Amino acid sequence: MQQIKLLNLNLKNFKGVRDFSLDLQAENVKVYGDNATGKTTLFDSFIWLLFDKDSQNRKDFQIKTLSNGKNLKGLEHEVEGVFLIDGKQLSLRKVFAEKWTKKRGAAQTEFSGHTTNYYIDGVPAKKKEFADRVADLVNEDIFKLLTSPSYFNEQLHWQKRREILLEICGDITDAEVIASNQKLSKLPNILGNRSIEDHRKVIAAKRAEINKELDRIPIRIDEVQRTVPDISELSELEIYDEITYFKSQVDEKEQELLRIQNGSEVTEKQKQLREVEMELLDIKNEHQQANYSKTNEIQKQVYEVKGQLDSLKHNSQLQQRELDSLRNMANSKESQVADLRSKWGKVNAETFEQHQTSCPTCGQDLPTEQIEESIARFNLEKSKKLEDIQSQGKRMADELIYVKSEIESQEVALEMRNKEVADKELELQKVQQDYESIKSTVSDVTQSPEYQAKQKQIEAIKQSIGELQQSSFTAVETVKQSINAFKTEIAKLEQDKAKFAQVQMVEKRVLELEDQEKELAKEFEEIEQQLFLTEEFIRTKVNLLEEKINSKFKYARFNLFKTNINGGLEEICETTFNGVPYSGGLNNAARINVGLDIINTLSEHYKVSAPIFVDNSEAVTSLIDIDSQVISLIVSEADKKLRIEYPGHLNKEAI
Repeated sequence: MQQIKLLNLNLKNFKGVRDFSLDLQAENVKVYGDNATGKTTLFDSFIWLLFDKDSQNRKDFQIKTLSNGKNLKGLEHEVEGVFLIDGKQLSLRKVFAEKWTKKRGAAQTEFSGHTTNYYIDGVPAKKKEFADRVADLVNEDIFKLLTSPSYFNEQLHWQKRREILLEICGDITDAEVIASNQKLSKLPNILGNRSIEDHRKVIAAKRAEINKELDRIPIRIDEVQRTVPDISELSELEIYDEITYFKSQVDEKEQELLRIQNGSEVTEKQKQLREVEMELLDIKNEHQQANYSKTNEIQKQVYEVKGQLDSLKHNSQLQQRELDSLRNMANSKESQVADLRSKWGKVNAETFEQHQTSCPTCGQDLPTEQIEESIARFNLEKSKKLEDIQSQGKRMADELIYVKSEIESQEVALEMRNKEVADKELELQKVQQDYESIKSTVSDVTQSPEYQAKQKQIEAIKQSIGELQQSSFTAVETVKQSINAFKTEIAKLEQDKAKFAQVQMVEKRVLELEDQEKELAKEFEEIEQQLFLTEEFIRTKVNLLEEKINSKFKYARFNLFKTNINGGLEEICETTFNGVPYSGGLNNAARINVGLDIINTLSEHYKVSAPIFVDNSEAVTSLIDIDSQVISLIVSEADKKLRIEYPGHLNKEAI
């Protein structure tokens, strides 16, 4: 295992520390100091030296020394760390300074930026050489895990914590999980070639689809049943008999009508009329065929272009609605950003009320340490509130930028779509003009001499037939009235008869829908069983993983899932100690020792140990045994300057 220990940590003008040397001698040390004396600054300088960040993993933080809230001009801000790595000494130094230049003709120098200089064992180095040398020691993410007891539990996302635990302990195969639980024996055949995650997605999609269908079926049944006609006062057999009777009466009357109209001269004239009408129809068809080829193709183009234009307009309307929705969303997010900005200002303006320095009951002044503790708690809570608001504001601002980007894309797309609509309208206008132009060249068949001659011949024949039939007109009209009356009755009866067919159709459709509902319910039950098996698989796998993972740690325990109210399982990664969650209820001492226990296991896994900074170490009466170098940062009201204590050595006061 690679051993990394810190021999010295030297600060100059770093975060208000003018000149301080932390001489550790590669041993465990305790650093005592009152609040704001620079304990956390030591840890910040250590992380900044290696990774350009502070102990809270923030890259943008104040390094410079301030005086009355302003930067002191011309200072160099320096951190040097001397390490002992597997018995070999290594010095790393970083100097951050302002850059002042005098322009030609100017009397005074002007600020023109910052410079950072790097040194390895006292030799100047380039930034990449320095970063590569640090990377050779240990990966940045691993180093932070090994140097801060709180980093794993407080700064890593739970999914990343879970990933690291699985990396340490190894995953469990699906086959091992199934073999450990008899209930899961049917699962391989159900999954086929799918993974558990993919099959759960399939199940979720099917459940949603089946639920939608089950919700729709009662509505469909109700809609169908509303169409059922009222047949309570009708008899299908009686209707059939009446229709048969009226049809026989119509047949008799039509025979009678035929006998009246069947005169020899009328028949001959009617034959002539049909022949001439056929000749007239042939003339029309020939004329239509001749003109069809002229207009058909251009008319087809008109229909095609019009259809394309309608489609473009429809798509344009859809894009416009989507753009309007995005604009509304942008307005809403801008309002939320403004609200958060106002909220930040209000919280930032809050101050600690000085009248809280006396007891509200007896009026006596409170002890100094109690007042300072209240002030520190107020400032901490205020800082957390501001960080939370700033985090929300950043996320909301990022979402607003994304929405505005989408708006710009949609506006460009809509503009292009509208141009396509305009172009297509011009194209349609031209095609329609071409069509009207060709159509105007088509002649009217009724104006041709041949057509007019045949029309006159037809009129003459009809006039002759009319004269022949005039004598029998009265008799024919009487018979026709009787036929129409019978047909009217038949039509009414047919409508009543159709109601019975409609009732049967509705009943059949209702049965089909009810059968479909039963099949869907059965399918839903099967899906639920599959869902249970996948949840049982996850539960079994997580239990096996928790046992395997927890066996690697002496104090820390991990819950990798929780059961929701609906019975479903949700993946998590919650650190606990003696059953108490790290994020809720665990005291500071337990948090520190649990963090050290995790570092012990991580050091063993990554085969490297590094100096550990334990902030607020005064909360722990006894740290657990750990193989790494430990720098304990302890709040001590009596120490107005940092004091270093070595086990078995004399104390040392600094700064």
